[in-house]
Amino acid sequence: MDINRNINEEAIEILNFMPVLGIVGSRQTGKTTLSKQLASQLNKEVVHIDLENPVDVEKIADPILYFRQHQDKCVIIDEVQHRPELFQILRPLIDEHRVAARFILLGSAAPTIIRGASESLAGRIAYLELSPFILQEIDDLNKLWYRGGYPLSYLAKNESQSATWRTNYIRTYVERDLPMLGLNLSATILRQLWTMLAHIAGNLLNASMLAKSLGVTQPSIMRYLHFMEETFLIRRLPSFHINMKKRLVKAPKLYLRDTGLLHSLLGITHADGLQSAPWKGHSWENFVIEQIISTLASRYSYYYYRTHQGAECDLVLVDGITPKVGIEIKYASAPKVTKGFLQSIEDLGTIENYIIYVGNESFDVRENVKAISIGGFLKAMKAR
Repeated sequence: MDINRNINEEAIEILNFMPVLGIVGSRQTGKTTLSKQLASQLNKEVVHIDLENPVDVEKIADPILYFRQHQDKCVIIDEVQHRPELFQILRPLIDEHRVAARFILLGSAAPTIIRGASESLAGRIAYLELSPFILQEIDDLNKLWYRGGYPLSYLAKNESQSATWRTNYIRTYVERDLPMLGLNLSATILRQLWTMLAHIAGNLLNASMLAKSLGVTQPSIMRYLHFMEETFLIRRLPSFHINMKKRLVKAPKLYLRDTGLLHSLLGITHADGLQSAPWKGHSWENFVIEQIISTLASRYSYYYYRTHQGAECDLVLVDGITPKVGIEIKYASAPKVTKGFLQSIEDLGTIENYIIYVGNESFDVRENVKAISIGGFLKAMKAR
């Protein structure tokens, strides 16, 4: 199945003028495959270094010599988080021979986790995040929602193989990947934490409750959550409170970045089981929010809104400091607007407001509120 990833065009544009393109995202999102597709479109020879391959690691025993020998090629460095010192080495090499598309760096952690990444190559690198498959790339919404967007999970021959892949993925992250990045936590506690986060997905984050349940300190929980967020496993959605005079709920809401992993952690092993699961509504909200943020990316800032008086908006799209779009998410075939959502519209002053539901039709619920499918919403927003 040949899928054209959404960041292709943006990545090529960066490679046409920047010396370094950084592609980040969680493991197994297809970063290596994408980098090779991009490299095939360049008018230069390409070499590939995988820092999890001992043979390739030996090749760059003297990295300065190696990179100078290949200075007229595009060098792809895979899993660059294993050698954070390379960023400082690359800087003078780039400056002495600054040409476009000299390096493509692939990492399974955000630049803030890779020590010195942002500072060392400032002005020389542009980063793009490659998420798992999103709805704009896939034509089967229910399959994407249940299996998640990791290519090997989504493209598995059947549900059993998909579930097995996700189980092994979770185990590998817990036992190897996060500890390798510096998260010193037992695999048992880390698995318990991840499972607890799955159970509270779509709800307010209560770090104190998590700390008490796991028998660790609250600062430790915050550090663990930071690692999981910076390795693209979870998302914390902040509360919108700019210029608001209401009494607001300010704790962030917690989501898992991939609903396939969410379902595995909740013990949902078949798509049919999702329909009867008590977490179905939270899973749908998790799916919709991740699809919107991954698709629209930096066009907006993203928040939720909730007051102690009952006003609530599941997702607010903000331009600068101005709320532009208010969204309520419902797992329902005949959505109705709630008083809390109407109050949030009045508080926020959003002109465009939507209820994203599971149906396919678009229709006005009220004068300034439209019911719409997630696919219809994304298509309309991307067309602007």
